[in-house]
Amino acid sequence: MTGGPTVARGSLAQPGSVSAALARDRLGVPSVVYFVLAGVAPLTVTAGVITTAYAVTGLTSVPAAFIVVAVVLSLFSVGYVAMARHISNAGAFYAFITRGLGREAGVAGALIALLAYNLLQVGLYGMLGPAVEGYVQQKAGVDVKWWIWALAAWAVVTVLGLIRVDISGRVLGALLTLEVLVIAALTVEGAMHPAGGHVTFSTLNPGELTKGGIGAVLAIAVLGYTGFEQSPVYAEEARDSRRTIPAATYFSLAVIGVLYAAASWVLSLHYGVSQVAAVAAQQGPGMLFALGSNVLNNAGQVLFMTSLFAAALAFHNACWRYSFALGREHVLPGSFGRTGVNGVPKTASAVQSAIGLAVILAYAAGGWNPQNDLFFWLGTTGGYGILILLALTSIAVVRFFALERAGENLWRRLIAPGISVVVLLVIVYLCTSNYSLLLGYTKPSMPGKVLPSLFALAAVVGVGWALYLRSRRPQVYEVIGMGPDAATGHGTATPAAAPAASLAGEGA
Repeated sequence: MTGGPTVARGSLAQPGSVSAALARDRLGVPSVVYFVLAGVAPLTVTAGVITTAYAVTGLTSVPAAFIVVAVVLSLFSVGYVAMARHISNAGAFYAFITRGLGREAGVAGALIALLAYNLLQVGLYGMLGPAVEGYVQQKAGVDVKWWIWALAAWAVVTVLGLIRVDISGRVLGALLTLEVLVIAALTVEGAMHPAGGHVTFSTLNPGELTKGGIGAVLAIAVLGYTGFEQSPVYAEEARDSRRTIPAATYFSLAVIGVLYAAASWVLSLHYGVSQVAAVAAQQGPGMLFALGSNVLNNAGQVLFMTSLFAAALAFHNACWRYSFALGREHVLPGSFGRTGVNGVPKTASAVQSAIGLAVILAYAAGGWNPQNDLFFWLGTTGGYGILILLALTSIAVVRFFALERAGENLWRRLIAPGISVVVLLVIVYLCTSNYSLLLGYTKPSMPGKVLPSLFALAAVVGVGWALYLRSRRPQVYEVIGMGPDAATGHGTATPAAAPAASLAGEGA
């Protein structure tokens, strides 16, 4: 996967056109946490994904599934943040897979990431528009079509996506704080009124997962954590990234793990273990808001909409960072790697916005169901793509540290990531096998085959493009995955098969 000459210093540098890095030292731990949690969208998950898990599977082991997945992702994070200490790149999955598995795999991973994050981002408009439409109609009696509200949200995301990243972080921080407080309040109030006056912890028992349907419930639980992996994406802009990124990753995972397990347990407690699935099928997200008083109920409905908006903004930022990382190295057109005076790559951000606009208008013109065909299908598919990347990255972590220990102990470089490789591959298999069920079908379906196959197509295109670059544009091929050094020409490319010694100097 390597080969070819060492890159000459400055060979790809183009003064005034390609930035060596995004704006540095703008984000501390709180800002990175806000971006990560906004992408996770805790209220969207607790009100939407958890209730969907109960309704679709009919199982009561949902709380246990969220606990098991949190443990698995904690193991994944050990090697993930260890690798982030040695590689700082706005396209985190792209860089990590490249360094661990080679350039071809890295470009394939980058295209999978771009596809997944774009699906997640544009899919959110399919829930946000109808949510605002229904709320305004209920409260004010005004009927404004969903796509108009979606376009309004798109316009705000577009503007915020073009300004300083720390300003977007403040917006997300304010929304996230209120969101978490409301979830906590609803959970506490619901726990105070258990069904039949009896408290049971049976749904928290991982042993419940063995009673059947484990594939579907674990798959849905994994999708609920989608977004937690984003913290290394902000490494180039973080203050003291070696401390900020691990702290933000573990803190975010802990917060959402506790919120999800508690909220899903309280739903089963409040409505009754034997009735929670039926209530979820009947009421959907409303069953969470009904746990609280009228004030909490209304606050929850409003924050459900802001949660969707915050997630759209966070995924917009993730999309342009991957485009920027690829443009900087000329894997994509170099214009994607140019930043303005505020440190934001305007072309990459604008292209992502254009994709969102095109999708909203297409669904509006086609009269398609935005909640099912846009939000649910595209969101589920995007989360599946992230799961594939988690598994590939775990493999890359093991290989990376097999070539260079880089001061990491056995637990961080082999044991924890090795366990996560096995478990994540099993979950990928379970998701693939149950994909039609995840989409709401009771038997195998065409969408259940076509949608996950998009990532196989993206991978094939990525490998083919990398091979083309190796043959026709070796100066670009040699710097794949180098990050800021690709623009300045400093250092040499260091993919998987490069000498281990060359990796040692790649500090974050």
